[in-house]
This record gives sequence, C-alpha cells and structure tokens, in this order.
Amino acid sequence: MLDRWGYLVARRPRSVLLSGLLVALVAGLYGVGVFGSLSNSGFGVNGSESERQGEVERALFGNSDADVLALYRAEDGRAGPGDPAFDAAVADAVAGLPEDAVVKVTSYAEVPPGSGLVSTDGEWGQVVISLAGDGQGELMESYDEVQGPLTDGPGAAGLEVRLAGPWSVFDDVTETTAEDLKRAEIISLPIVLMLALLFFGSAVAASMPVLVGLLATVGGLALTRLLTQVTEVSVFAVNVITLLGIGLAIDYALFVVSRFREELARGLDPAAATHRTVVTAGRTVLFSGLTVAAALASLLVFPLAFMSSVAYGGVVAVLVAVLVAITVLPATLCLLGPRVDAGRLPWRRGRPVSVDSPDGGWARVARAVMRRPLVVVVVLTAALLVVASPFLGARFGTADYRILPEDSPARVAAATLAEEFGAETATAEIVVTGVDETSLASYVDALGEVGGEGADGATPVDVQVLDTTSEDGGAALLRASWSGNGQSQASQDLLRHLRDVRPEDGEALVGGVTAESVDTIDSLADRLPAMVTVMVAVMLVLLFLAFGSVVLPVKAVLMNVLSITAAFGVVTWIFADGNLAGLLAFEPLGFLDATNPILMLAVLFGLSMDYEVFLLSRVREEWDTGASNTDAVAVGLQKTGKIITSAALLLGVVIGAFGTSGIVLIKMIGVGMIVALFIDATVVRALLVPATMRLLGDWNWYAPGPLRRWWERHGHHEGPRPTGRTTPAASPR
Repeated sequence: MLDRWGYLVARRPRSVLLSGLLVALVAGLYGVGVFGSLSNSGFGVNGSESERQGEVERALFGNSDADVLALYRAEDGRAGPGDPAFDAAVADAVAGLPEDAVVKVTSYAEVPPGSGLVSTDGEWGQVVISLAGDGQGELMESYDEVQGPLTDGPGAAGLEVRLAGPWSVFDDVTETTAEDLKRAEIISLPIVLMLALLFFGSAVAASMPVLVGLLATVGGLALTRLLTQVTEVSVFAVNVITLLGIGLAIDYALFVVSRFREELARGLDPAAATHRTVVTAGRTVLFSGLTVAAALASLLVFPLAFMSSVAYGGVVAVLVAVLVAITVLPATLCLLGPRVDAGRLPWRRGRPVSVDSPDGGWARVARAVMRRPLVVVVVLTAALLVVASPFLGARFGTADYRILPEDSPARVAAATLAEEFGAETATAEIVVTGVDETSLASYVDALGEVGGEGADGATPVDVQVLDTTSEDGGAALLRASWSGNGQSQASQDLLRHLRDVRPEDGEALVGGVTAESVDTIDSLADRLPAMVTVMVAVMLVLLFLAFGSVVLPVKAVLMNVLSITAAFGVVTWIFADGNLAGLLAFEPLGFLDATNPILMLAVLFGLSMDYEVFLLSRVREEWDTGASNTDAVAVGLQKTGKIITSAALLLGVVIGAFGTSGIVLIKMIGVGMIVALFIDATVVRALLVPATMRLLGDWNWYAPGPLRRWWERHGHHEGPRPTGRTTPAASPR
C-alpha cells in the first residue's frame, strides 16, 4: 500500500500538498471551537461507592457537601463577625447568589458560637455553600455562577474574600494549566526551531518538524471536537494533543527528512528519493505511530473519563502526526528536492549532507559495547534497578490544593482556613438506608469506635447525624470527621475501616473526598493488570509484524520496563520524598498522585517503542541485505543514533517547557518524562540494546517456521525482502 502511495506522492506532490493544506485550513477553523465543547469533569470513578453515595444523598437529602467555603474579612481590619455592619455586608454578598446554582447556604451568623465558622482571632467569618448539580460538570457550572457574586458582587464591597473548597481548587488548576500551556508553546517552539537548525544545518530542513507539529496539532484539535459530539472529553486532552502532536512531529520529521536527504546523497532524483523515503521511513513511522497509539489506547480500560480523554487526545494526536508525516511532508520534500538544504549554516557549507559510514562514531560505540556485552548488560541493569528502587516504597493519593502555586487564590484560601480556623479536618459523608432508630444508633456508635489502633494511628472519629427521612424504610445522612489531611495514608486507612463497619440492617454508602481518592486508587490498581496485558500484547504483535521476530519484541518490552521504572524511581525520590523541592519550587505531597504513574507508563511506553522501531528498522534492513548480526547492529545504530538522540533532545525541550508548570502534577510528569527520555535515548538504545543483541546473536531474528514464512510474504520490510536468509528458525548458528 505504501509502495503505491509513495509513487502517488512522487508523481503528484503539488496536489497532495495543496490537498493537505486545504484540509488543515478547514480543520483549523473547525478545531478552534473545541474549547467550548470540552468537559471540566471526568475525575470520578463510574459506578464506585463514592459516586453511588453522592447520587443517593442528593436524591434523599439534597446536596449537603461543603462545595464552597467563602471566607470574609473586613478590608480595614476594624470589624469582624458579630459587628452589625460586617454581618450585613456578608449577608448582602450571600444574598446575591443565583438560586438555581445553590442548594444550601450556612453562614457563621446562623450557627451557635463554637461551631468553627469564625476564625480563632475573630477576624474571619465562614460561609459554607452546597452547590446545585448532579455531576461534576453541573457542579462546576454552578461554581462558575456563584464565584462572581461572592467575590465581586455589590455586597462584597469593603470585604476581603477568599474561596476554598474542591471546586475553587479545580478552577485554579484549569486556569493555571491553560496559562502553562501557552507559556510552554512560547518557550519550546523557538528553541525547537533553533536546535533543529543546528541538527540539520539548514533553515529549510529545520522548518519541517515545526510544519508537521503545527499541522498535527491543528488536525488533532479538529478530530477531538468531533469526538466531543459522541462522548465526554476532558479539557486536559488539549495538553496531551499539544505535547504529543509537537513531540511526535519532531520524531517523525527528523526520521523522514534524514532518510530523504540520505537518498538524495545516494544520487536519486527527488521523485525517486520521495518514493524510497515513503516506502522505508514511511513504513517505520506508520508502525511507530501504531505502537504509540496502542499504548495510549490502553488507558481506555480505566473507568475514569479523565483517563479516557487522555487516550482520545493522545491517539488522535499520534494518528494525525503519522498522516502528516507520510503525506504533506514527503510531498513538500519532493517539491523542494535539493533545496531542502537551502539556508545552510556557514560552517556546514561544503560538507556532505549525509555520511553513510559503517565506521562512524555511533558504530564505534556499538562495536565497543558488543565486545563486552555481558558486563554492559549486568552493570547497567543493576544501576537502573538501583535508580528505580525508591518506587518500591511509593505511596499513592489524589491531588489537593497543594499542587497549586503558593500564590494561587484557592491555595491561599486553603492556607487561611488551616491557619485561622484550626487544624485541618477530613470528612466522610455516609448515607444509611433501611434502618430503624435502634440500628442507626448502634451503627453510629460503631463508627465512633473507629480510629486509634484500628486506623494506623489515626485520631478518633466524630460522627454526626445531619438528617433523617422515612423514605427507603428509614434513611439517615451522617458525617464522620477526624483530624488530618484527607489524602494522607492514615486517612485512607481510616476510610477503609469506616467502610468495614456495616449496620445490622439496611445498607451504608460512604462517600466524600477521601472516599473518592480511595475508590480511584483501588480502581486503578484493579484495572492496571488489564492495561499492561493489553498494551504488551498489542506491542508484541506490532513488533513481530515490523521485524518478523518473536525474540526482539520481548526484549524491547523488557528494555522499556527498565527505563520507565528508573524514571518512576526518580519521580518518587523527588516528588514524594521531597528531594530537590526547593530547586524545583514545589511543596512535597508525601505521595504520588495515583493517575500520574499510569499516564506516564502509557506515554513513555509508546515513546520508547517509537525509538526502538527507529533503531531496529535500520538494523533489520542491514540484516536483510546480508550483514552479520554485529555489523547490522553497528550500522543500524550509526544511521539512527543521531536521529534518536536529536529527537529525544527536542522532545525533552518541549516536555521541559511543560515541566515549568506551576501545577505539581504537570511538573512531575515533565520531570519524569525527561528522565525517561534521557535514559532511553542514551543508556538503553546506545548501550543496552547493542549489548543484548550481541548476546542473542542470530537468535534476535528467530520466529517459528510458519510465522517466519508468513512474515516473509506479508510483513514489514524496509530493505529488500528476505530471500531464504538463514536464521535460527531454520538453522541455528
């Protein structure tokens, strides 16, 4: 198929290019509207106990959650709660709330003294608001409606207002993420262009990755908008599209442009070079894209809309980048021909564009490694396992206000709440149905006994009956509270102990912020084996189709596991244990957000396979022409070593720009991916892969007879098709 496509692009480059640009223009106009179609929700676990608790609570009692905590203080500092003028001003501010966005409002002025809604110094008064809405999306819309009246309405004049609570945190996260995205693009694109200029040595060739990246991002946004018509897609999908669209465009453009220049240097005319580039590098890009897309698609096994959105955005970005790399890019190169090297840097003029030498620097590195392969494998594997070891002690939670920059409004409000209103308190909302008064009293007493010894040293639990109803045979709404942060390991353990306590009759559902965290962590742990199984199985099949071996795919998976777990170890050491916190400007959480390692696993597994396909495709090409295993590995690394390290460096710049984010979670992903890319492009591809392939020898290319014969007829070939080449499948050497 690509053979015919290569001929078409070579014969009709103008038609292909103009068609691609026209599609990109339409996609750009349509894709701009994606931002109004994205969801702000998707972080709950579908069907979990915490989700069911919220549904039953709202059906029986209405929403009683503390969704918004509005903190008020007089700007002049002269008045406070209890002062008539101050109380009237707060009442006016609250009175401006839209009725359709609010279910319940509890003001400090309406509760008895000592209820905890007045600060210890008497300056701050707290108003607790429960929002209207049945899901995260509707609750976020309600928060948007009340935010303005609370902070900027006529009643708030003369008052200092700070909004705390989960929705204020999420609002700040969304706003900060959007700002970080703009800054990352502004920082990364000029640096990428400058580095590409250094790598290629000419201005025209250096512009190709930027062209592919822009088209891939535009196309990805348009397809994402189409997806929003049939399913929920989170706003965070845009970040994934930008990151992978630009990152993979760099990889694919480097590979395709380098191959095109190589074919020109061999004496082919532009049309023939284009055809050869599409047939060889184009096939590699196609398989590479499929491996990355498969890794990201494995996120669909998790019942979180947020994870699904990352999968959608990632797969879309990858497929569009592949499409651009095998259509618009080769058509552009065909039209440019030798002019692809126009605008060469002064010190590169007069030098050959491509040096195809089996004795280059990368080949010498490979041959040096292959002289002591066992030593290299043992030493590097041991070193990577040591780097990965901190991950063995990792603890997991979900994000809270501490992931925000210190000066963000929601974090300032949370700090005020902790400093002025006493120690931090975690809560759980419990709905009990089908119980009588006696059973309810017994259940409340049993909940109150949880804590101390039974919850890993957690403080005792205070249980309040908030409301009762005769529906469902007798139902009650309870609130259990205890001292401490709701995301701590002690709080998670205590929540699980609360769930272990069951009423004698009826049913109890435990929800709340800590419960949502526990459900998320448990759900991820339950589905992780399925994700890994799907991802690895698809990778093994795709890599067999690419290289005709059942050994190389297994080795590739093991190499990826080493580099990714090493990155996890570094992330744990920094972000969970708190090392380098001052240098990187963040507050350690004491745990890893449970979703981050899984997102990193999917993205990094795909990107690592990306580089593996680049390297092994050229190794297989040399092997098919009759080279020995050692020579094939050396020449393959020589032809791809610079491309892989250049791609990793350019992608590292893009990711590094995201690593400057004020959001700890994004910073964590950025640092982790930079570490993984560095390890993968240097230690793994340049050292471990040649060493392991030398140890395996001809067995690298082993496949059982029927599979080998099928692949020789139908498989992926960059070079000439094998013609009875002796392999271990036929005769071990």
